[in-house]
Amino acid sequence: MTKAITGKAIIVMGVSGVGKTTVAQTLAERIDGRYIEADEFHPPENIAAMAEGTALTDAMRQPWLESLAVAMRQARTSQPDTPVVVACSALKRSYRDILRAKNPEAIIVYLAADPEMIRARITARTDHFMPPSLLDSQLDTLEPPAPNEACVTVDASLSPASTVAMAYDGLLRMH
Repeated sequence: MTKAITGKAIIVMGVSGVGKTTVAQTLAERIDGRYIEADEFHPPENIAAMAEGTALTDAMRQPWLESLAVAMRQARTSQPDTPVVVACSALKRSYRDILRAKNPEAIIVYLAADPEMIRARITARTDHFMPPSLLDSQLDTLEPPAPNEACVTVDASLSPASTVAMAYDGLLRMH
């Protein structure tokens, strides 16, 4: 498949349960990109805190976001034409700014959905460290992308295939 989207960093963001991992992995496959899972960059103490139902502080997130930003940059510089697709909550503008500091061309794919639908998804899953009790704190923290952020907003209540298709079409329009 000919790549229509090259050399970009794409951050698939949203609260826990919107389908970031599924969408980012599928999107990366569709555009022949490299997938990075932000959760893999959390130090063990962050994972433990979230598993216990403790929301992370900005201070706890800072080193995680900085190491993720470096990994994104390294992936892009090692293969400049290959897009990098990252699944990351990136809930606040300041968090996205940390990622964009090393990846200024980054485009956001914001997965938005009704909180009750998200709660139902989180409650149904059994293979994730993030408990449903932290959804409210994530929703309180969430700062949707501003108009001056390069962003495609997608309805995450759609099927994964439809969500990826909408994200892809939006990215093509921006590219």
